[in-house]
Order: sequence, then C-alpha cells, then structure tokens
Amino acid sequence: MAGQRAAAPAGLAVAAEQVARLAGEHAVASEQARRLHPAVIDAIRAAGFARHFVPAEYGGTGGGTLDLAQALATVGRQCAAAAWSASIVAGLGRMVGFLPAAGRARVWQHGPDALVVGSLAPIGRAVETADGWRLSGTWPSISVVDYSDWALFRAVIGGDPKRTRVFAVPRADYLVKDTWITIGMCGTGSNTVLVDDVLVPHELTFPGDDLLNGRPDAEQAFHRVPLQAVNGLLFAAPALGAARGAYTHWSGYAGDKVRTLPAQPAGPGPSRTFYATTLARCAGELDTAELLLERAAATADQAGGPSPLEVARNARDCALAAELLVTAVNRMFGAAGTSGQSTTSALQRFWRDVNSAVTHVGLQVEPAALGYAALATEQ
Repeated sequence: MAGQRAAAPAGLAVAAEQVARLAGEHAVASEQARRLHPAVIDAIRAAGFARHFVPAEYGGTGGGTLDLAQALATVGRQCAAAAWSASIVAGLGRMVGFLPAAGRARVWQHGPDALVVGSLAPIGRAVETADGWRLSGTWPSISVVDYSDWALFRAVIGGDPKRTRVFAVPRADYLVKDTWITIGMCGTGSNTVLVDDVLVPHELTFPGDDLLNGRPDAEQAFHRVPLQAVNGLLFAAPALGAARGAYTHWSGYAGDKVRTLPAQPAGPGPSRTFYATTLARCAGELDTAELLLERAAATADQAGGPSPLEVARNARDCALAAELLVTAVNRMFGAAGTSGQSTTSALQRFWRDVNSAVTHVGLQVEPAALGYAALATEQ
C-alpha cells in the first residue's frame, strides 16, 4: 500500500506498477466499453494476480494477503476497476483450492493463470445425482466474467439455506447476459450469469462451510483462514488505491489554493484555512484506513491463523476503512469546484468508483459491528 512498512515481493510490486500504468491509459476506454480493455486483462494475468493464491504444486505463487493488498492498492491509484478485477481473480483463485485434488487439477490443467470469477450469493439450486450435481441459477454482478475461464457459484441444497455448496463451472457451461450499466466501477464488466441444469461432477464442488469457516486440516495456510478475515480486505484495497488516486489529483488543486488564498478572505468564498483543513483531514483519513487494512492483512497472514475475535476485528476494520475512504473522497469532491465535475476529470471517476465499491456487502459496518461486538463482549 502507499505508506507500506512491509514491502511486497519485488516481482508483484513491479508488475503492479506496470499494470497500473496500462490500466490508467485505458481507463476511459474501459469505462466506455463497460469492461476492461483486453490489454489490461492480459497484463493482470501476466502480473500473477490469478496465480497469487494458487499452491506451488500447481505452478502458483502461494502468496500472502499483505503483498496482494499492497499490489491492489497500487493498481487502484490509476484504475479502480482494474484493481477490483485483479482482486476478483486472485480471491477466486484462492477459493479453487478448496476443491478436491481432481477438481483443482482440472481447473489448473493449463496452468495457474486460469481466470476464475464467481459469486458467493447462495441463490442457485443444486440437486445431487449419481454422476454429480445438477446446478441451475442466475447470479448478477459477476465481475470480469466476459474474460473468465471458470466460475464458482454457491447454491442451496435441498431448500435449506443453511446447507450450501460451491460449484466450479467451465466457461462453456454458463451464459453471460450483458446487464452491467452503472455509474461506478463501470470497467469491471460485472454482468449476470445464467446456469441452466448443468451437470457438475463431484470433484468440482465442495461444502460452502469450508469456504466460510476455513478448513483446519488444509495444506495451505490461507485455506485455514475463514473468509470473513480476508473478504472485506480484497474489496477495500482497490478502494484505498482509488482514494489515493483521487487525492493525487485533488491535492494539486488544493495546494494552489493554500499557497495563493488569504487565510481569511475579505469576501465570500473558501479561505486558505478551509483548503488546508480539508487536505489534512483527507490525508489523515486515508492514512488511517491504510493502517487498518495493513493490520487486517498481517493478521490474516500470521502464523497459526487469526483467532475468532481477530477474524471479527478484520471485518470491522475493513468496513471502517471503507467508511473513512468514502468520507475522504466525498470531501475532496465537494471541495474541488466545478473543474472536478468535468467528465474529463479523473477525480470524478475516482469519486464514482469509491462510492460504488464501498456498497459491497463485505464492507458494511453494521453486520461487521454485530459480529465483532458479539465476541468482544463475551465473558
């Protein structure tokens, strides 16, 4: 991340800078197309985001959460949609690791850079048969799906919402419907996916509880970590990068005001003090959010894994960080004048993207607060 105390591995850090530059060059085109430019997708794949959590035995990096979060924030400073997309393929690659060995081998049969996307919303239906499971459902808002090789879908078993499974489906077996028409995160191409009575073999599915709670006997440490410990982080890191990008653009404007305006203007209009105070508050909020996310990532990576209270704290911190980020970006945008509202201004793109990103279910304060309070107040 921007104020990183622990450096990301050189390969990923350098590759993230390269992806950021390319994504920034294509940001407007990606917005207009409502999906990332193909060159940006190629760069994300080449950088190693898809293979980041893939175990080494399949050719992957087997990397950590902190170095990934730092790389995502780097990309987000130029294009939030590209950072979000990189986060999706990294996070879903991690989830593939919960499949049985035969399923993992099939998904990664052509290498560890398969682009896997998906949805954890338990809105599909699955019925077990002798050959596997018959899966049907419609899942909205699946980012990067137009470029996907595989997708993971969560479905309810037997009509019981407490019984769910996750299913891996190859690209040939699902239909993508173009529905992503939105004002923020336009370039993520988060379209709707339809699955109609597809047979999923047993080796391409695993219990939903494994993903949510982590698997204690997993070979890879990051598969022992509950989803709640990392889920919010992977969505907040791109938002952090985008908020840093907004600050880079806005601070130049604010700096001019601080240098040229009087401390107390004679007539109506903001003073130098107004811009100085706004700049200081925004910078402090971004730094605070970054520190919260760094601790959350380090907690997820720690030896032995996080405790239940630390898992709940991670969810709390990611939600609070998201709240700080959107507060700072909204304050910047409000203090940018009419120039910041121009459709040619990068500031308004960052403003739209951050406001869109923080609406994700994994970044909501209230459910995170309830989970944290339940454990923090135990006697």
